[in-house]
Amino acid sequence: MNSSTSVPSRRRLTREARARQLLEASWALIAEEGTDALTLGRLAEAAGVTKPVVYDHFGTRNGLLAALYEDYDIRQTALFDAAIAAVEPTLQAKARACANAYVDCVMAQGREIQGVLAALSGSPELAMVKREYQKAFISKCAGIFAPFAGPGGASSASLWAILGAAEALSDAALAADITQEQAKEELRLTIMAAVQRSH
Repeated sequence: MNSSTSVPSRRRLTREARARQLLEASWALIAEEGTDALTLGRLAEAAGVTKPVVYDHFGTRNGLLAALYEDYDIRQTALFDAAIAAVEPTLQAKARACANAYVDCVMAQGREIQGVLAALSGSPELAMVKREYQKAFISKCAGIFAPFAGPGGASSASLWAILGAAEALSDAALAADITQEQAKEELRLTIMAAVQRSH
């Protein structure tokens, strides 16, 4: 075996592939050391790239945190959409699929997403990023549950209540204060009650 095959060459990645690599390295770093350890310099070291590469992709630590939240949201949305599309068009089935998908996604990401969410809350700029994704989720739920609500659809207050319950129940399951199944069932019941009140 010659040296050119035994030593991995440093290949240039496309911008998208490099961004993916940096995000994966960020999630791994958060899992091992916590969100406080996540700096652009530490990420560069963990990913085996120079600091300018990381700065070029994210600009600031807040930019990195926003990108991590977006990455999480894209995966959560894909899982959520697939779960909703796969069930029959009844309130019971849609509520169960919505509850299961939301809790499963939070549990799959574990404490890493909690650290990112806590960091997001600490900055007005990042809190705004989170708010935009919350509004997108509420808009999605409004569409999903409109056929089962009254003529005006589910009320805005009911949809925010669903999101609040989803976040709180997922957090409690993550902290092992309740089981994952209890979180899913309570969220399913909350969704059904909120939508049925709209009649």
